[in-house]
Amino acid sequence: MSFLLQRSDVGEFRRRYRWLVLVVLISFLGLIGRLVQLQLVQGDMHRAQARRNIVRERYLATTRGVIRDANGRVLAANRPSYTVYVTPSKLDLETTWPKLQKLLELDEEERKKLDERIRRVRAEALAPRAPGEKERRTEQQLLLQYDVDRDVVAWLETHEPAGVEVAPTPVRYYPYGELAAHLLGYMREVDAEALARLEGRGYRAGDRIGAIGVERRWESYLRGQRGMKKILRGLRGNLSRENVEALEAKYLEEPRRIEPVPGRDISLTIDIDLVASIERAMRGQLAGAVSVIDVRTGRILAAFSKPSFDPNVVSGGAGVAAAVDAFKRLMSDPLKPMLDKNISAAYPPGSTFKPFTALAGLADGLIDPDYEVDCRGGYQYGRRFFRCTGVHRHVDLHDAIVQSCNTYFYDLGARISIDRLAAIGLDYGFGIKTGIGINPEAKGRMPTRAWYTRRYKEAFRGGFTLLSAIGQGASTVSVLQLALAYAAIANGGTLYQPQVVRSIETSDGTVVQEFPPRVRRMVDVDAEHLRLVQKALEGVVKDRRGTANKERLEGIEMAGKTGTAQVTHVTPRGVDPEKVWYFNRDHAWFAGFWPARAPEIAIVVLVEHGGGGGKNAVPVAMRVVRDWIKLKEKRLSAQAAPGAP
Repeated sequence: MSFLLQRSDVGEFRRRYRWLVLVVLISFLGLIGRLVQLQLVQGDMHRAQARRNIVRERYLATTRGVIRDANGRVLAANRPSYTVYVTPSKLDLETTWPKLQKLLELDEEERKKLDERIRRVRAEALAPRAPGEKERRTEQQLLLQYDVDRDVVAWLETHEPAGVEVAPTPVRYYPYGELAAHLLGYMREVDAEALARLEGRGYRAGDRIGAIGVERRWESYLRGQRGMKKILRGLRGNLSRENVEALEAKYLEEPRRIEPVPGRDISLTIDIDLVASIERAMRGQLAGAVSVIDVRTGRILAAFSKPSFDPNVVSGGAGVAAAVDAFKRLMSDPLKPMLDKNISAAYPPGSTFKPFTALAGLADGLIDPDYEVDCRGGYQYGRRFFRCTGVHRHVDLHDAIVQSCNTYFYDLGARISIDRLAAIGLDYGFGIKTGIGINPEAKGRMPTRAWYTRRYKEAFRGGFTLLSAIGQGASTVSVLQLALAYAAIANGGTLYQPQVVRSIETSDGTVVQEFPPRVRRMVDVDAEHLRLVQKALEGVVKDRRGTANKERLEGIEMAGKTGTAQVTHVTPRGVDPEKVWYFNRDHAWFAGFWPARAPEIAIVVLVEHGGGGGKNAVPVAMRVVRDWIKLKEKRLSAQAAPGAP
């Protein structure tokens, strides 16, 4: 009966069998769970990843908006160009990369730098990811070369090497070169810092962005929006069009194509012909600035800063190496060609400030039109003798402005407070930014008693007020501020917001937005006082004793004020010792308006280290106004001609 008894080894087998079944069951459940995870939970992600492996998104370049002057002249446009990008994680370093180096004619230094960057980014993208580490950008692209030759583009488009992309990228072109370069600006490549700041706005490595001027301030309008189209990788020419369309319909998700949106065009208020006239008038001078303002609107008709730069070169249109060399040269130049001397620099206004001192004295009852001062070559104030420009003897307000008598204004400065002079300056826009917004703006300075006390850590001296009364001392203004202030004198006391953009338009010319004139402030000034100052400014040019009379051009009825502003004697770094004298010479000013009665434009000329304003700044202003009159007559004749639109 022993066969009826259960053998002990059978029980052991059954126990092991049950464990085996359990292990198999758990394994299958794990596989099923993993399949559910892959197919259902993560199915969309993996399908998207699979599509990314065969689908390529190619960006479609947009067209940057065109910038035009007030008469429709193109100041900034675009020319065709192509940029080469590489994706290091997909680039074949053994075959494709050496071919690219030879094809693009990279020099040894460029090759080394790019090789290091590509290998570093490739290593980071392909390295195993640690647990919890943020997902890396394995598709990160690097700019290889900008504005490549058409032969290079043809070869790359034909062979389509993996990891290499050719993108159409129009290059900015400035037909007038250095003319109005500071106002227009230039383009630069987006750096890492800018990319981080502009994240989410569609910028990528290698894109160009406005660096200064209108290009920077109106970047969001000019730039436009990049387009995109999806294509399948690896399709060969032996496939029929029907097969290609079928594959695209199967694997390409909508939208397959997004058309680029061109940037908006911008029409400026400036007249490039007038800017060219200023450039001709300033050819005899090394450095300076000129602003021309429409006194009835505050619109900027011309802005000129010298020396200038070629935006075509610094934007990279002539190659990266040429741009780098240009920047090195420009940044080391003691004349500071990259500085916008209309907006970003402030200078002592000199005698051009005297009309505002006169208005303050008249308003406070400290002087009247008949009040006279005996000028014997200067003014004794305490122990110090403040010198005048000459011996004018008995002068009233009119004569003091016409002959630019410092003694008259020293006398007024001895009886007026420096805070009152600062207040009249602030009324006319000095000491505060104009708000033009296109470049870093110098607000200038209208010093007060408190400012001097903080600065010098001692008791305030009355001589500071005497210097402020003639536009010296710590007083500084920008060329644009002075032009707007003289426009306010010319138009009866309206201080305008300066405008450089007239309208924004679509590429077909449809106006999207117009910018009407904006008033900043109506200056509280007595009309009779203003008339007295206007008449005196007319005498500066018209009267034979006037400081601008010798350089007057026949038939041009202007009003204005000359100025010779003293500078602090310094030795700029990097300047030839034999040329230091130039940088220690006074600045030459002329600020005025035309015509003297019923004014249309205000003009301010600054000749840096030019010496006397009457001798050096007035001729520039006269030539510019003469050319402006000719331009107006020529355009009116063209409009009146038969068949003119």
